Order: sequence, then C-alpha cells, then structure tokens
Amino acid sequence: MSLTLTNPLRPALLAAARSERIERTLSRSRLTRSLVTRFVPGAAEDAVMDAVRKLLADGRAISVDYLGEDISEAAEAETTVNAYLSLLAAYRRLELPATNGARRLEISIKLSALGQSLPGGEELALVNARIICQAAAEAGAWVNVDAEDHTTTDSTLAIVRELRREFPDVATVLQAYLHRTEADCAELSGTGSRIRLCKGAYSEPAEVAFQGKDEVDASYLRCLRVLMQGEGYPMVASHDPQMIAAAQSYAVEAGRGTDDYEIQMLFGIRDAEQTRLVGEGVTVRTYVPFGDDWYGYFMRRLAERPANLIFFLRSLVGRK
Repeated sequence: MSLTLTNPLRPALLAAARSERIERTLSRSRLTRSLVTRFVPGAAEDAVMDAVRKLLADGRAISVDYLGEDISEAAEAETTVNAYLSLLAAYRRLELPATNGARRLEISIKLSALGQSLPGGEELALVNARIICQAAAEAGAWVNVDAEDHTTTDSTLAIVRELRREFPDVATVLQAYLHRTEADCAELSGTGSRIRLCKGAYSEPAEVAFQGKDEVDASYLRCLRVLMQGEGYPMVASHDPQMIAAAQSYAVEAGRGTDDYEIQMLFGIRDAEQTRLVGEGVTVRTYVPFGDDWYGYFMRRLAERPANLIFFLRSLVGRK
C-alpha cells in the first residue's frame, strides 16, 4: 500500500485519541504496550536516552518530546518542566563533536503541557518555557515549540515571538492543513527563524483546515517553497517520498546546501529511509517521544498513515 494514501479510518482514530475509555482498555493490555514501543521507546528517561545514543551513533540529529498535553493544574506543568530539566542534564553528559551547523540535540515542548490552557495559562506557559529554554541553552540544545490544535495557534505564536527575544533560535511548528499557514510561513521565514513544517495531525473543521489529501499536499508544497525561498532554516517534517523529493529540489532552486535545511521523521517510521538520507549527507532529525502519557500520540500516529495501522493490527493478530 502506498505510504501516501489517506487513512480512511483517520476520523475514527482521532476521535478515539480523546476517549478515556479506549485509553484505559489499551493501557491495561501488556500486548498493546509492547507494540507501542515501535513509536515510543519507553516511559522512562533511561529508555529514551538509550534510543538517543543509537540515533546519534547512526549520524542522525534528535528532538525529544516528553509526552503530556491535557493537564488540569499547575503542579502537572511543574512536573513537565522537571522532566525536561532532567533530560537536558542527561544531554550534557553526552560526548558529541563540536559542529558549526545544525545542533544535533533538540527538545520539543508543548505549551499545553506547560500550563497554556489553565487560567492565566499563557503567562504560566511562557515562564515555564523560559526555564526550559535557559537550561537548553546551557546544554547546547535547541528548543522546538510544537503545534497543537488550531485554537492554540495565535497564543503559541505569541509565546514563541516572546521567547525569541531572549532565545533567538527557538523554533516552532506550522501545520500545512490550516488555511492560514502559507501566510504564517511568509511572516515567520525571516533571518534566524527555524520552522518545522508538517501536514497536521489533529481533527480540524473545514472552516480552518483543508480536508482532502490533495488539498493538504498542495498546501504543503506551497508552504515548503515559501520557507525554502526565505531566510530561515526550514525543517521538513514528512515521511512522504514526494514531499522529501520536492524539499530537496526546492532547496537546490533556492541555492541551499544540505546544511541549510533538514528532514525530520518520527521514531520508528521509515527508519531505513532515514539512514539512507544520512548516507547522502542530508541532515535528518528523528523526533523521539517518551513518557507515560503515550496514548494520544500513539493514536495520532495510527491515524496518519495506513502503514502504521496495518503494522499494529498485524502485530496484534500475530502475537495472539
């Protein structure tokens, strides 16, 4: 099956990602949890650092995300901050050669996990993000601020702009399925910017997002061209061979070398292709999640690509 086919079960899987009942059912299954490790190396920091070391040894860059979005109190945001501070301390213990190009170490943060949705949450998320950004700077790591559903976009970009006053290499994510994203790419592709362009993984209404695969692909290509022609550092988050080929072509057209952009893929997806691209001198960054709050992330991965869902279902049948 083509890797670019739309998953017909995507709406149902995205709805299931918000179901506490289904989450409880899957969480209690040892079989399910053992399969999740294809996409999430583990809940503990030691597990993710083992994966990080292997990826770095393979020549890849990494971006680690501590999973956790739907928090209900400030203490949970503090737990997230502490998890990142511990992770960054582990980064400092790694021995990596100095480089003048892309930093090989990055963390990805979700502002909702830092308190964005709580009362007074924008200020709380900004304070918490500043703490993490300072620790990342001391560890020699980049910080990427992830995108979430469209209702958070304005708040997220406002916080990113504020963070960049003190930490100018802070990156953010733009989602090509949103109608607004081409304009956001044009605005945010200036000197020093780092933009991670993805297609989008949340269920969004037609009023704000393209619904069909062809429309999303066309938007992704328009946005990609804008970023490549800009003055920032494009980060191409895609497993789609057509999008990766387009990124390489647009980079050549824009006079960019292989150090002037990067390809990003998820842990556990198209691993051989990631290695092949590294062998060609392309900067490849692998997005590596960890933590107990794996369920929503896992369901969105199944919704994104039929190949992921097929792997999961075949593994369930085989192990039974």
